[in-house]
Amino acid sequence: VLLFFSSVIFAVELHGYIQWNNLCPNYGALASAKVLLDAGKMSGRVTQNGNFSILDVPPGTYVLSVLSHDYSFDHVRIDVSSSEPLPEVRPYIFGTPLLATTSFSLPYPIVLTPRHKNRYFSPRESFNLLGMFQSPMMMIMALTGVLMLAMPYIIKQLDPETLDGLKGRQEKAASLENSIQSDDPRRLSALLSSGEETKASTPVVKSNTGPSTLQQRKGGKGNKRR
Repeated sequence: VLLFFSSVIFAVELHGYIQWNNLCPNYGALASAKVLLDAGKMSGRVTQNGNFSILDVPPGTYVLSVLSHDYSFDHVRIDVSSSEPLPEVRPYIFGTPLLATTSFSLPYPIVLTPRHKNRYFSPRESFNLLGMFQSPMMMIMALTGVLMLAMPYIIKQLDPETLDGLKGRQEKAASLENSIQSDDPRRLSALLSSGEETKASTPVVKSNTGPSTLQQRKGGKGNKRR
């Protein structure tokens, strides 16, 4: 019972106000907002003139924040002591431990200023021609178009033998692809065997230096025996 009455006696009433600026000029821009202690253990409404108050705050250390849909505010540390008539107000960085204190203090009543406006939707970007051509898909399409335009000129520069060989390889590749798609094993084996026969039938040019030299040596020995 004594502890209850002592906590009631030493409870204080926190007062403060919202300082309007160009970002948030009045209560109409702020709309409905609440001031919270320790994320809602105690709270108070912001009035139309920007004032707020939180009643019956017992001694302790608290983090004061503003719950607003459209604006963000700094967090403030509040130290309420039973030996001091007024609370101590200090800046607070959200997420840091409350044990770390700073000597820098803020004025009382508490002054809160809107820092920036919350944006929940990204603005629609205008058409950017340069950005469109910088995308990888557009670069691949442009490179393909350049190759298609340059291919006839490249083919014209090839000699007839190379061109015939290239056409033959293309026809064989197309036939092989068609046989695979049609699931015709006989045609596929025929194409593969024809390729092997082509390699086997390719004439191998041998040097006649060896046999002619051997014959000359044999002829020379015969001449000597005679």
